[in-house]
Amino acid sequence: MPLRREDLPADPDQLAALTLELAEENERLRAALHSINTLHFGASSERLVTLIEGQMALSLGDLGTDAQPLPHAANDDPAAKPKAPSRVPGKPARRNHGALPKHLPRFEEIIEPPSTTCPCCDRQMHRIGACIHEALDVVPAILRVLRTVRPKYACRGCESVVAQAPAPSRLVSAGMASTALVAWVAVSKFSWHMPLNRQAQMLAGYGVTLDRSTLVHWVDRAAWWLGGLYDRLLRTIHSFPHIFCDETPLPVIEKGRRRTRKCQLWAHGTDDRPWQGPAPPAVAYVFSTGRDTGAIVKQLGDRFAGVLQVDGYGAYKALVKRSKPGRIRLAFCLAHARRQFVAVHKTTQSPEALDIVQRIAAVYAIEERIRGGTAEHRTAVREAESKPLMEALNQRLFDLLKEISVKSKMAKAIRYTLGHWNGLTLFLTDGRVEVDSNTIERTMRSIALGRRNSLFAGSERGARNWACLASLLNTCKLNDIDPLTWLTDVLERIVSGRTKNHQLHELLPWIWKAARATPSLEAAA
Repeated sequence: MPLRREDLPADPDQLAALTLELAEENERLRAALHSINTLHFGASSERLVTLIEGQMALSLGDLGTDAQPLPHAANDDPAAKPKAPSRVPGKPARRNHGALPKHLPRFEEIIEPPSTTCPCCDRQMHRIGACIHEALDVVPAILRVLRTVRPKYACRGCESVVAQAPAPSRLVSAGMASTALVAWVAVSKFSWHMPLNRQAQMLAGYGVTLDRSTLVHWVDRAAWWLGGLYDRLLRTIHSFPHIFCDETPLPVIEKGRRRTRKCQLWAHGTDDRPWQGPAPPAVAYVFSTGRDTGAIVKQLGDRFAGVLQVDGYGAYKALVKRSKPGRIRLAFCLAHARRQFVAVHKTTQSPEALDIVQRIAAVYAIEERIRGGTAEHRTAVREAESKPLMEALNQRLFDLLKEISVKSKMAKAIRYTLGHWNGLTLFLTDGRVEVDSNTIERTMRSIALGRRNSLFAGSERGARNWACLASLLNTCKLNDIDPLTWLTDVLERIVSGRTKNHQLHELLPWIWKAARATPSLEAAA
């Protein structure tokens, strides 16, 4: 109920306390309203340069003039031009102007002039050169019927022996789809996020009418054949001493009911390229019906030992408590801590929040400079340069917490950061550890796009197929491999029996790529 004059306390101290309480409540409500408006209508960028330029555009007094942009954070563009505050800088555009890939086949179209006879002396002109222009062309997908003919041979003399080649193994037994077509369907869905119903419509445009359930069956068979390779990928990731982990929702249709249940895809990934380590870029998704501690314990409890880089979700902390002491160490994500201060600054325009974001940006600038060095070099630089910055940040957070309301969003952000401080600073003493978990978060974009287009998985089996195929195909993309080329070749090898179970490791994307590159290097030599 609204306050009335007669309800106000007469004691000045009580009146002052009530006023402060209402002021804090108003601040929280304004922040919540601003967050809702920003979610629907505002920019979602967390770049430091965006925050500072936004302040300059709003002309908020001395904040716009005193705040000097420090080196950019991990997702910032170091080549951004500060002369254009109205434009948010992004990554440089990646184009092939004048340099189309050399591995693509060339088809020449020669256009001769109407006459090569000299108009002055009627002599035949000779060629002195040519103007060449290259344009990227496309040949649309061509559906064809692959006929497999196995001739039979018999002896005219005894007429008792018939010779015929054995029928090759097929991915879909007694089916109408070749391995290449099934691979195309799987890659279109799990790499390029095209739902199966749209693919059925595309095939209908070619005059081939298929029910969506037929495509579902094809995908299911492909996932069945790749199950062993998927398990090998997951075990390989868990064998390294430093991995990343994250989770994202995946709606799944409940059996026998017309509604979805909220399940999860957990992502396990590696990437040691920032410190020249042995682990390749790889990701494996694990389907689970829940997001509780039991799910992650089942996935990692007895299979992994080392540094697990994650966000601040409580299930990971419970995992450490259930594991043997020292078996798993948690490295937390500095980007998640920074994100909370960015949100505070966007909603309250707090100069203190901006100051903290600037301090974190200075740490990211050091990380950008040492990326690609050895673990020992990274540790030494962090000890000398990043550690003093983090210690000063820690002291600043403690001082701020004493000055502000304990119920404010700023206090909540500070408590989150200080509560995870040991995991947030683990990177200072271990050169293998990254400053954040953006490595695994980037792999979630593909799942989010597929979920947005397909809406849900049709069953738990379909969700597990999703996890299997998305793991292998996204690992291909992380290693700069064309997913369709890889999947077609791998399925042919597995189905035909050319690659046995004990040789499945040879089909892991980075090993497959290296094997294909070796002959070309020898030929060049």
